[in-house]
Amino acid sequence: MVVSMADLKASLSDAQPAPALSPPLAAMWWAAKGDWDQAHKIVQDESGKDAAWVHAYLHRVEGDLGNAGYWYRQAGQPVAKDALEAEWGRIVFALIEGSKS
Repeated sequence: MVVSMADLKASLSDAQPAPALSPPLAAMWWAAKGDWDQAHKIVQDESGKDAAWVHAYLHRVEGDLGNAGYWYRQAGQPVAKDALEAEWGRIVFALIEGSKS
């Protein structure tokens, strides 16, 4: 299933993320809802660059910059220096674009 940014934003009013969302996207959905524990649980056993990027973002939001840096390196992504909202948008856009291929 192809997911768009509009679909993801619209689903934020739902009680659960759409079942077709990949674990990294589902974790970002929970992060957008403010449930950091659930977001961490979803990606804790996931491997790969997408999950690492989500881990990095979650740690950055929580102010744990040491772990955030570790996960950015695991993801092969530059350490974010932009606003958290811009970082969220950048990650979600990349995850959605990746789900289209």
